[in-house]
Amino acid sequence: MKEFLLYCAGPITGVSYAECTDWREYVSSKLPQYIKAVSPIRGKKYLANETTIKDSYQEHPLSTPKGIVCRDRADVMRCDMILVNFLGATKVSIGSVMEIAWADAWRKPIIVVMEKDNIHYHSMIDEVSGFVVADLDEAIRIATAVLSPTL
Repeated sequence: MKEFLLYCAGPITGVSYAECTDWREYVSSKLPQYIKAVSPIRGKKYLANETTIKDSYQEHPLSTPKGIVCRDRADVMRCDMILVNFLGATKVSIGSVMEIAWADAWRKPIIVVMEKDNIHYHSMIDEVSGFVVADLDEAIRIATAVLSPTL
């Protein structure tokens, strides 16, 4: 059976490592076996003790500005769909907004998860997103339905 990749975007700068990884692990655990979650935080265990992740870390190649952009852009290109979790965001995630733009440019289906009054609400994000929902479980159901290889 073909394997599908779901890129899990969402705020990283300014939040804790646990906040970055917990929801992504939840999504991954709920997906069928043929859909694999791809996380931009993978391979970054060196951030595990961070309570407020910085914009970049020059001492870690995966976390330099060039390293972040290079890998995240490549991930969006190779994935079949992106799920963007903005739930509870307190400031705009510029990186996630860029990932939405990349996904739209490569015509990847986009699911955005956010509250109606979320700081990320913008007509352009709403327009390019195929689906805008208020909870992760609904996003998981949509990703599964869209990427399902069967009836």
